[in-house]
Amino acid sequence: MTRYLTTSTEPPQEYERERVPDQALKGPGSFWGMYAGEHTAGTEFMIGPLFIAWGVSAMNLIIGLLVGNLIAVLAWRFITAPVATGLRQTLYFKLEQICGRRLVTGYNLANGLLFCFLAGAMVTVSATAVGVPFPNMQMPGFNDLLPTGIAWTVTCVVIGTMMTLVAIKGYAFVARMSNIAAPWMFLIFVACGVVTLKRLGSTDLTELLKPAPGTPERIGFWGVVFFSAFCNAAMHIGMADMSILRYARKTSSGWAAAAGMYLGHYVAWICAALLLIYWTRAHGADPTVGVPPGIMVYDAVGWAGIVCVIIAGWTTANPTIYRAGLALQGALPKLSSAQATLLAGSICTIAGVFPAFAMNLLGFVGIYGTILAPVGAVIVVDYFFAEKWGLATNPAARFGRTFNLNVLIAWWLPVGIGLWLSFGHGVPAHFLPLPCWIACGLIYTVLTKRESSSLASATSA
Repeated sequence: MTRYLTTSTEPPQEYERERVPDQALKGPGSFWGMYAGEHTAGTEFMIGPLFIAWGVSAMNLIIGLLVGNLIAVLAWRFITAPVATGLRQTLYFKLEQICGRRLVTGYNLANGLLFCFLAGAMVTVSATAVGVPFPNMQMPGFNDLLPTGIAWTVTCVVIGTMMTLVAIKGYAFVARMSNIAAPWMFLIFVACGVVTLKRLGSTDLTELLKPAPGTPERIGFWGVVFFSAFCNAAMHIGMADMSILRYARKTSSGWAAAAGMYLGHYVAWICAALLLIYWTRAHGADPTVGVPPGIMVYDAVGWAGIVCVIIAGWTTANPTIYRAGLALQGALPKLSSAQATLLAGSICTIAGVFPAFAMNLLGFVGIYGTILAPVGAVIVVDYFFAEKWGLATNPAARFGRTFNLNVLIAWWLPVGIGLWLSFGHGVPAHFLPLPCWIACGLIYTVLTKRESSSLASATSA
């Protein structure tokens, strides 16, 4: 047994700069539970109601989520999992071999920070549940960006600290926590949906999910498809889940993403959306302002709901903080795995105090996918196509480079255009990760092929 699999008090071995050995590999059960727990989580209580705030129609939501989540699962199974099990390396170590140490340091910092902000949103959601028994704690709505008081701030700090302590234990502990929590959390989501349907007196989702009168439709069918397919773009086509799936014995473990997509990003999103529908119809809540998730869940299923919201935030934040810690360690190699995870958790906790990330989650996940996902295309080209197309694999490691300019151009040219379209022209961010990813792969291929041809000509001369 390796240290990684024991319950020793020694720091867990995470194999940050080497292949995962065979004795540390895990069967499919670890991944089905982890994905179910990570994606049936606190943010689901946030995203479901945000669809209602955006005025989505019933059929666009129901069919769009079916299609989009299928695309996401296929990406995990046929892109991320084959690379992860073939290399058994972290995303960050692989990128260092392609991009060079100096360039990958910048990427790792961006990656780590964005994952910290995402985990911070989960701290925010969990804090809305803790605040329910304390009526004097002012909790945020969709339009709040700054902390709402001292009590709110202290609550977020305590929750963020506990999440960080779990993530420091390493992937094995994170996966075990998710396996324990996932089945129970999913039942709470379903219970919320069943209770709400009974209160609304109907099971006709096509009627119940109609936008409230006067709510503008800000997202249509293709918006739902692209959002559900690429809200996790950084993790599948962006290859961040190489760091998780490198422990899988077989590529078929990539199918485990279906547990998260269809339990969390389908059933849980719709159940959470129904909660706000009920509050809109029964209590006159403004769907564009929303109601804190903790309050809605407590109203539906009582204290079990409060515990669910808190634990749901943990099971998503834990692997996210773990990924962020690996990224920060790649940028700051003198830090141990535990120290890097502690740094990531501290940033996550500070971000969680500010509700801006959670309350703008639909837009934020599109932006972070647009920035991070395109680099995954460089790995895909290097792993699947480089030898076939006459390109050098791991060019930075092979030629002793610390900065691969081809990667920088291929990454930031499409990302720069994408961010300009989003912030300058209002293009919804969830449409941007895929075209930026494709463009990055094509530009990298052309630039690397041209460089390879020039080197060949110089050598022959």
